[in-house]
Amino acid sequence: MPPKSAPAARTNKAKRDARSIDDSFDRPAIFDRPAGKPARKSRPAVEPRRRDEGEYNDAPGNLRLSKLMSELGLCSRREADEWIEKGWVTVDGVVVDTLGTKVRPDADIQIDPAAQAAQLKQVTILVHKPVGYVSGQAEEGYEPAVTLIKPENRWDGDHTDIRFSAAHLRQLAPAGRLDIDSTGLLVLTQDGRVAKQLIGGNSQVDKEYLVRVTYGDVETDVEHHFPPESLAKLRHGLELDGVPLKPAMVSWQNGEQLRFVLREGKKRQIRRMCELVGLHVVGLKRVRMGHVMLGALPPGQWRYLGPDESF
Repeated sequence: MPPKSAPAARTNKAKRDARSIDDSFDRPAIFDRPAGKPARKSRPAVEPRRRDEGEYNDAPGNLRLSKLMSELGLCSRREADEWIEKGWVTVDGVVVDTLGTKVRPDADIQIDPAAQAAQLKQVTILVHKPVGYVSGQAEEGYEPAVTLIKPENRWDGDHTDIRFSAAHLRQLAPAGRLDIDSTGLLVLTQDGRVAKQLIGGNSQVDKEYLVRVTYGDVETDVEHHFPPESLAKLRHGLELDGVPLKPAMVSWQNGEQLRFVLREGKKRQIRRMCELVGLHVVGLKRVRMGHVMLGALPPGQWRYLGPDESF
């Protein structure tokens, strides 16, 4: 018989327009192990994987359930595994709690309200990263930006009513990185859907940067010394590591500062692009990701992403 609480319908009819989240965000489990008895199954419509018979699982076109849930934008793959283990996922009306189960791409997937409630508790934090902090794990004596997330560094201009909790630091991961020498908007999130939107392979979210440059010995009025054809190359025509870069929006903000708008984020991409055309970056600041602006957020301080904000 089905679970007592009617699961909220979540079908896979939505167009799958993104691949699974970057493995760097595929993080350890967020939820605790389930307590009590596992959910009962009324009929084995979806067979768990078995050594001696995998006809359903191995049928052509079938997908791993956690992968399909991620592609549908329901959650990250790590979250999907957690939900499956907790008995929070049903496929065609039957609870599936076996990791590795494969299902048809058109199967009807439903999520228990308990999973949705847990997901709503996840937070996304915006921090103005200063120079000298790394985005992710500590390295070479540099502290990670997450160490800035403490009550005394919370911006007074944060108008959300979210009360800070140590639980908000659990599994908080960067969704798009800034190198040690760069400053500006850094997004840290517990929500795999947010990370996928920002750094997934098919992300369409713009990232805007202000980049101060020099050109050879020229440190002022660089714009009038820099060849227009080189500016055109920055916009389109360069490649890194043998792979052509996507078109970018590049324009002069003033005589020494360029504005870049990118939809990809290769390691040290802007610095390397500038090097290819003879420019040297002396300052780089990210000021926007999608619809979310850095705004007046001071360096070293942070705020929560508001419920009325989205990338």
